[in-house]
Amino acid sequence: MLVERENPDKTEYMLQVPKGQHTDIRLDKYITSFVQNASRSKVQKAIKEGHVLVNGKREKPSYIMQPEDIIEISLPKPPPPLARPEKMDLDIVYEDEDLLIVNKDPDMVVHPAYGNWEGTLVNGLLYHTNQNLSSVDQETLRPGIVHRLDKDTSGLLVVAKNDEVHSRLSKQFAKKDVDRTYWAIVWGKPPKEGTIKGNIGRSPQDRKIMTVLPGTQGKSAVTHFRVLEYFDFLALVEIRLETGRTHQIRVHMQHEGYYVFGDPTYGGDSVRYGQNTGSRKTMFQKLFKILPRQALHAKTLGFYHPGKQKYMEFDSRLPGDFTEVLETLRKNCKLQIESDG
Repeated sequence: MLVERENPDKTEYMLQVPKGQHTDIRLDKYITSFVQNASRSKVQKAIKEGHVLVNGKREKPSYIMQPEDIIEISLPKPPPPLARPEKMDLDIVYEDEDLLIVNKDPDMVVHPAYGNWEGTLVNGLLYHTNQNLSSVDQETLRPGIVHRLDKDTSGLLVVAKNDEVHSRLSKQFAKKDVDRTYWAIVWGKPPKEGTIKGNIGRSPQDRKIMTVLPGTQGKSAVTHFRVLEYFDFLALVEIRLETGRTHQIRVHMQHEGYYVFGDPTYGGDSVRYGQNTGSRKTMFQKLFKILPRQALHAKTLGFYHPGKQKYMEFDSRLPGDFTEVLETLRKNCKLQIESDG
């Protein structure tokens, strides 16, 4: 029996070999006979890539089916051929014939991917530039995108309008010749300034998140920071990356006990230090609703402009939710603790 499941990102099927039926048939052949328009070679590829499970486990294409075996098939849907232009309100900090600087809003995905084919920054940029973006990453639906930010991280991105500028900017990022600083609100009381070192890779316990790994595992990562303001059990920090690993700031801060405020993935969305009672508890409940994401913003961006042949640096405004939390902490945090005794 073949059952097809609804999923916007994947085509999913479930098959079960009838009780008492001895098929003596290979897994790849069995699936091909049930799934419409599935060639043997495509099925074999899907099995080898882990998109097929038999009784919850991976098997080889040559596995012989047994009575009551349950087969689960999950095939990623192919992406659309091209990203489509969409009109949207973008915060363009700077623009010329070669590139532009955009201050990305939080909750905006940078480029189309599974689950986010529309409404991304790339869709808006294609409309804004009349599709005048570099084609270096056109096939991967990332035209113009030289570097990226997480969906819930706001801040500055440089976008290339032609392939030569894209290539030269990419080399600057690869050589770490680009100056970038981030602002973050973190839990705890970090030293006035410091450097965090620790290799980063996928967590062995949860492959969806990153972690600091021991020894030579993972990829080397270095994060520099300095405190701009101290609050009670919180701090506003400026961060400079020496490397650019996935989730680097959030992972390094978590590792040192300085969880980024509001970060639901790495433990910053609860009161980590100090009292969690009375008016202080009420205040933080309100702040978590105002900013239901990590308080992390790519504040400045500096690089050598390939076309202008000079160094340029840009600054950006903080998004509204970040600013509101920051202003509340400045006005109320210490007074709140004192009034609670």
